[in-house]
Parts: sequence; C-alpha cells; structure tokens
Amino acid sequence: MTGFRVLAHLVLPWVLLGLLSCSAQSSAPVSQRVEKFAQLPDWKGIWVAEGMDADVSGYPAENGPAWNMQLLGRDAPWNAATAQKFAASLKTLLAADATRRAMGWGYPAMMDGPPPLQFLITPEETLVVNMYRDVRHVYTDGRPHPAAQDLWPTPWGDSVGHWEGDTLVIDTVAVKRPSVIPFLPPMLTGKARYVERLRKTGPDRIESQLTIEDPDTLAKPWVIKVAYQRATTIDRLIHDSFDNDRSEVEGNSLTIAPPKP
Repeated sequence: MTGFRVLAHLVLPWVLLGLLSCSAQSSAPVSQRVEKFAQLPDWKGIWVAEGMDADVSGYPAENGPAWNMQLLGRDAPWNAATAQKFAASLKTLLAADATRRAMGWGYPAMMDGPPPLQFLITPEETLVVNMYRDVRHVYTDGRPHPAAQDLWPTPWGDSVGHWEGDTLVIDTVAVKRPSVIPFLPPMLTGKARYVERLRKTGPDRIESQLTIEDPDTLAKPWVIKVAYQRATTIDRLIHDSFDNDRSEVEGNSLTIAPPKP
C-alpha cells in the first residue's frame, strides 16, 4: 500500500501536467474558431426568393404577381441546338416529372423557387437547406474540389466557397442532372460550372448573382440575379415528405389531380 502511494505521488503530477497541457493546446483552436464565428455575417431566419410568395395552395396568390423563376430559362442564352430541343420536347419534359418526385428540386433550381431556404453558417462550411429536403454543403475551410476521378456527381453538386468580406463566393461543379425546371430532366449538362456571390444587403434581404457556364448548351455565360427576403410569418423550416403529391401533366403544364376517394 505504501509502495502504491509512493508511485501515485511520483506519477500523479506528470498526469496532471499532461492534462493541463492538452487543455491548453485544445483551447487555442477553440478560441480562434470563436473569433472566426464572430467575423461571419448573421443570416439566421427563414428566407424566401423574392417574388415567390405563395398562399396555402403552394401557388401564387390569386391576386398576387406571377412567379418570375429566372431559372426556367426563358431568357437564357441557349445555343441554337438546345433552344430547338427545348421547344420540341416541352411536353415530354413535363411528363418526366414523376421521375424526380420526392427527390427535392436539385441544384440550381432550389435557389430560385418558392420553397423557403435556411442558411447555417460556420467557419468550416455553410449549409443551405430548403423545405423539400435539398441540402447543399458549401465548404469554406480552404479545401479544393476533389480530383476529377474522385468527383461524385449529385443533384446538388460539389460546392467550395470562401468569404470576401461579407460576400459568400461559391463555386459548384459535378451537378448530376442539373435542374433548371423543377422536377424535369436537365437542359444544362454535367459539365456546367456555377459561381454564386451572396451578400446580405439589409436586415431582411440577401442578394445573389449566379453565373452559369456550360459549353454544351449555352452560347455565353448565363447571369442570373436573385434576391431573398426574410420570411415574417415562418419561424421554422418544416420539410415536405411528398406523401400527398397529386401533381399531373395536363397538356403543356402541370396540374393537381383531385384526391382519390
């Protein structure tokens, strides 16, 4: 027993010193991370793309303005072959809606539609989430895109970013079946590259400029400006499970089928 006490007396100071040393080493990174957090902008809350307000039906209010979804591509600088393909296959594109149900809107459509968004900002990454369960991971820790052989295309792509003051600059590649029309097959290709610049310009407004380059479908870079307004009547993001999806194709447009008896 005496020997044990002597051993403890000799070893315990070194153990305590080691613990204190580890604590000191771990506190420095934590302090630096807190400082980085303090320098980041505050984008808390729920955000809705400007002009995308909807009533309970999920569609524009009867007496309100029509949606102006720029990513529908009406003004996109499509090359001649893509423009012709789009005009000839609109009905087929709409009929393919069922192949994307319950998959979210995908990128880039999720950034320019009525589903509310939430931005979760940390020093290492920013998460962009919408009510249709789309999730974007924007890594801001300095990492590059994976090497070409390691890129895994997804509906949301691979995004890396950095902060230029209060502006978040995002570079996105490897988008699988890039969606510019929600739920429809892509007009853009997997070679497309997307650069976004997002900045909070007021207490209730975020402005974004998106530049898309796709040598296979666009004659020149496609530049889109989107603004987001803070939602004043939503205090949480509720995710849609698509368990009551009754959308159908009627002619050259989507419609809602009556409930089944």
